[in-house]
Amino acid sequence: MRFTAEQRHEDGVLTREFRLGEIPGTLWTSGDGPAPLILMSHNNGLPKADPRLVARARYTAARGYAVASIDAAGCGDRPRTPDEERARAGFRAAMQAGGATEEDYESFIGPLVEGAAPDWLTALDALLELPDVQGPVGYSGGWAALGIRLAVLEPRIAAAGFFAGGYVPLARRAEAPEVTVPLLLLLQWDDEGNPRQRALDLFDAFGSGQKTLHANLGGHTGTPWFELEDGVRFFDRHLKGRDA
Repeated sequence: MRFTAEQRHEDGVLTREFRLGEIPGTLWTSGDGPAPLILMSHNNGLPKADPRLVARARYTAARGYAVASIDAAGCGDRPRTPDEERARAGFRAAMQAGGATEEDYESFIGPLVEGAAPDWLTALDALLELPDVQGPVGYSGGWAALGIRLAVLEPRIAAAGFFAGGYVPLARRAEAPEVTVPLLLLLQWDDEGNPRQRALDLFDAFGSGQKTLHANLGGHTGTPWFELEDGVRFFDRHLKGRDA
């Protein structure tokens, strides 16, 4: 892992850009000692520099976590094959036309998860070697399908927070019962793009003995600010052993 740039912000958070082979990433930390790691993704491969992700990452890091995000294969600004570009364009067109079909989920999100998961696991190995990063590890993000895959593959992930949950292809939905870590699912009740019933069915399918659903009125980008605070308290309980 090679750090390429860093910036210290007024809130005390240190943002560091890194490269791990072909994988570009960002690490946010604060404080002097090692902190539990949270892997933070954005919806279906959007860039790690997305302003909403950056805001969540800085807020979380300022409360005592190491937060990392990457542009995995096929995601963000990473180069894509012509087939990947066609799948992405087809999915976007389907959404703009009023909603994606099962075929759209499978043709776009399925391969995207399969390609991205190995890069996230490679990054996890490298991040946990840093002196200011430690386990246990959490996952937080709107890309529920990726979170399911990582939670199934990686025993170091001890808790997971998902947003929405409507865009999950069949192979990942079939894995949901294998997700047994404590789980928090955020659902916007009036989300214009995420099918509500699909998200509710996914929540029901998770095998976690401790799982919580927070549903709020509003559209896709209308998640209330207090959910970010509640999300940190969720990770405090399960990554730091705090009652909160």
